[in-house]
Amino acid sequence: MKRRVAPVRVEAAIHPVVVLAAVAAGAGLLTWFAAGRSKRLGLSPAGDSSEGRRYSPRGSAVTASAAQRLNHASSMLAASVLFDSGLEHYRGQFFNRAMYTPVIVSSITLASSLHGAGDTDPGSSRVRHTAQALAGLTGLIGFGFHAYNVGKREGGYSLQNLFYSAPIGAPMALTLAGLLGIVAERVRDADPDEPRLGGKPAGRMLALATAGMLAGTTLEAGLLHFRGAFQNPAMFVPVTLPPLAAALLVRAAGKSEGASQVGAKWGMWAVSAMGIGGVAFHAYGVARMMGGFDNWRQNLIDGPPLPAPPSFSGVALGGLAALELLEHRPLRL
Repeated sequence: MKRRVAPVRVEAAIHPVVVLAAVAAGAGLLTWFAAGRSKRLGLSPAGDSSEGRRYSPRGSAVTASAAQRLNHASSMLAASVLFDSGLEHYRGQFFNRAMYTPVIVSSITLASSLHGAGDTDPGSSRVRHTAQALAGLTGLIGFGFHAYNVGKREGGYSLQNLFYSAPIGAPMALTLAGLLGIVAERVRDADPDEPRLGGKPAGRMLALATAGMLAGTTLEAGLLHFRGAFQNPAMFVPVTLPPLAAALLVRAAGKSEGASQVGAKWGMWAVSAMGIGGVAFHAYGVARMMGGFDNWRQNLIDGPPLPAPPSFSGVALGGLAALELLEHRPLRL
């Protein structure tokens, strides 16, 4: 009779999450250095044949400033995805190898966006553009994975499954980070006196796109807060304030170029503050759980997600960039 031998189990000397963090940090650093050294704002000389026209100093400053603000928006969204997906996928024990992907890609996106935020050069960067496009594609694929995960559960697309399975809209935050980063590069490369996206005025197109982003982010927050039965009145704020701010953005897009956008700006700053304040509210929710932060290993995973609310702040910064472009009066010669 053949003797059966128990399989030998090898314990890893380093925790897999530590390895993942090192890989993510390394990918981010490589992206940063590959993007090159950040440059100061430079104006095209009158005789520069590569440009073919002189850009006004004010125009160059506006597009560079708007691009930097868009990079800040992308950075905040990428950071939110990095920590949120890390916590959520750690809770799922990374049972699917694809669950490592958003952690690495969001690190690359974060590094790319931070690099762009410090770059005042009007020209775009191919490395940053590629990194942001990768983020947008990864988010869409992740949305497909999460949608499949919800649909294959017993009961299909029921509220129960939408509440407790993989959050169906969460991967789209990475797509939004990538889109804002791509727009940042396009704005840098546009005519500073009259920036355009897809043949349309850049400010209007970006304002409408950001309003749509706010609506989508509100739906995701509304679903999870509905799961929590809106037990705290503050939980109504993320499902009421952002839609109002989105309506102000749509109204701003309909105004004439150069018109004041004070109301819409206040709306964007309010949403941005709400996103930061939401972290404090979620921290309060974690503290109210059994053991509070003394039992942080469990409560940070099972409690309200601390990294999620700043995604509103990131989208609001994109709205502020749109308003900055809308208020800019084109140079008339």
